[in-house]
Amino acid sequence: MQASKNARINIALVGNPNSGKSSLFNALTGLNQKVSNFPGVTVDKKTGAATISPNLQANIIDLPGTYSLYPKSADEYVTYDVLINPTGEDQPDMILIIADASNLKRNLLFCSQIMDLKIPVIIGLTMMDIARKKGVEIDEAGLERELGVPVVAINPRRNKGMADLKKMIELVAREKQSAAPRDFIDNRSYAPEVISGIRELVPLKSDYAALHIAVNPHELNFLDARQKQSVVDLIQQHRFNKTKVQAEEIMQRYARIKHIMKVSVVEADPLEKQLQTEKLDDILLHRFWGYVILLGIMFIMFQSIFWLASFPMDWIEAGFGALSGWLTNVLPANQLTDILVNGVVAGLGGIAVFVPQIMILFGFITILEDTGYMARISFLTDRLMRQVGLNGKSVMPLISGVACAVPAIMATRNIENRKERLITILITPLMSCSARLPIYTVMIALVIPDKPMLGFLNLQGLVMMGLYLLGFFMALLIAALLKLFIAIKEKSYFIMELPVYRAPRWTNVATTMVQKARIFITDAGKVIMVISIILWFLASYGPGKRMQQVEAKYEQMKTAQPDRAEQLDLQLQSEKLSNSYAGILGHAIEPAIRPLGFDWKIGIALITSFAAREVFVGTMATLYSVGETPEDNDATLREKMTSATWKDGRPVYTLASGLSLMLFYAFAMQCMSTLAIVKRETKSWKFPGIQFVYMTALAYISALIAYQLLS
Repeated sequence: MQASKNARINIALVGNPNSGKSSLFNALTGLNQKVSNFPGVTVDKKTGAATISPNLQANIIDLPGTYSLYPKSADEYVTYDVLINPTGEDQPDMILIIADASNLKRNLLFCSQIMDLKIPVIIGLTMMDIARKKGVEIDEAGLERELGVPVVAINPRRNKGMADLKKMIELVAREKQSAAPRDFIDNRSYAPEVISGIRELVPLKSDYAALHIAVNPHELNFLDARQKQSVVDLIQQHRFNKTKVQAEEIMQRYARIKHIMKVSVVEADPLEKQLQTEKLDDILLHRFWGYVILLGIMFIMFQSIFWLASFPMDWIEAGFGALSGWLTNVLPANQLTDILVNGVVAGLGGIAVFVPQIMILFGFITILEDTGYMARISFLTDRLMRQVGLNGKSVMPLISGVACAVPAIMATRNIENRKERLITILITPLMSCSARLPIYTVMIALVIPDKPMLGFLNLQGLVMMGLYLLGFFMALLIAALLKLFIAIKEKSYFIMELPVYRAPRWTNVATTMVQKARIFITDAGKVIMVISIILWFLASYGPGKRMQQVEAKYEQMKTAQPDRAEQLDLQLQSEKLSNSYAGILGHAIEPAIRPLGFDWKIGIALITSFAAREVFVGTMATLYSVGETPEDNDATLREKMTSATWKDGRPVYTLASGLSLMLFYAFAMQCMSTLAIVKRETKSWKFPGIQFVYMTALAYISALIAYQLLS
């Protein structure tokens, strides 16, 4: 690999799970990242741009974590395919292997396999501080000499060793260092005829890559049908036994790793005192106190979402209210001003006001992941999961569902058991995602008093936490029912490595918060803005004859009662809205939702929010803005909704209707993107159909019971 001046190279980032790979990716790329999917599969493809030196740029590809080149889950197959494929678009010019120094023996197995692919390699040793605490001392120069590839000690969380790593990347790119000069073990000896035959069929760099094609000919997507059949013929002709070859290869690798560890690593007495991580686990994974602490952490998170976010939310809300009033006073009264104030500004306000809460939620989630506590949540809840037909691996997608159901459902690919994976996919949308947060916030502020409980607990924060817990426990209940109906029988095992506890990397937390806020504003914002403008049109116009009849009616009333002109103007705007296209649609569905305590405006919001749940707030902002008087333009959405009444003067938003609406959104499948991703993951419309029907029925029945009991 010869890098020219101002060159750009592809660098693949690989390593075992919890080895520090994500921290290195963030340290190298900063905000220059994007997430897409690998071709043909719904597995996250994280890529980022990094400046290695003034003359060298790099595309960093963060591959899913794996323990060896013998994959088991869909995520691991993606890493496998990228590394073995000699012609793929993601084919790396160089591989950065992240190895946990505190578990070096296990990590070296994967390192040795990658080295034998004959792609230039650099090994980055992380967790050196943890290794020292364990009494492990590593001779980096000796390890580099034994392996035959560059070894660099790094701590990306604290930006240590990054300059040395970049210098080494540049050296390798300039061909001053290259691929390992010799195979780690003699790979050709396992099946010389098969390897030779495969290398004639496929342009490969190493015997080891050919050996893997012999092991997995059907799973590698880059092979065409002719090549796959030729490989199968070679295997049969030479009686290639892949199970025997795999076992012998692993044993031979570990034999050499044992020698390398003996000459390059000094390990401590195994009876050395307990590490701080183990002491913390005695408390945080306690059979009783562990659950108490987990609930306490969740309580703090949801109290903070309300308490910390309330200040910036009030400022943003007041700012947009003032902006609407100012624009109304400054601009001429015409349709352009109307669409600007009641369509665009109202829609923008509905988006921006919830950014603080979105940022705080993702900030907490990132801290839990960064510190290593998120993995403990899976461990803690494994016993509970097994009672409903799942295991601890299902917890991570469920927790991720608190952020967004789409990547959470994609994360189920690491669940090997097909039944558990399918159940997890079907129940994950019951977790309250961040798109529900704006709806909860508005409704809680409307119907739940902002008062302390026991002197220090915020009642609104408790209700918010209750809604999230309700989604979780309903998900478990549905999982228990699905377990009885899904006829797939496979044994299930839950094996998870618990990472060491670490202080969160605050730059990583801040980066994630900014990224999520940006995604919310741009992705959700586009949908909300388009729907807000369409709604403004539908709410401002209606069938010509109906609108003319309404205007003629009120003109006559004004002539007969000139002293009531101002009051009649308000009634005119209200009746025009009711007879608009939006009003006609809302009134058409009102009989079906009236038993839930919902009026026609809420009905319109239920329909529009199917595009994205957070559209509910933008819809309400537009509907309550259209037709209002200039004096009301600086009122906040909550103030407008508080004053909303039925025809008989009763308030629309009461405790009964507010809780009914929150329960409906807690359970309803109001998200096209989630249905689409379920179809992609299950390869059938059957399961998204089942999901939509059961969740809509659950939402309607729950809302109906709540409203009828409380009203």
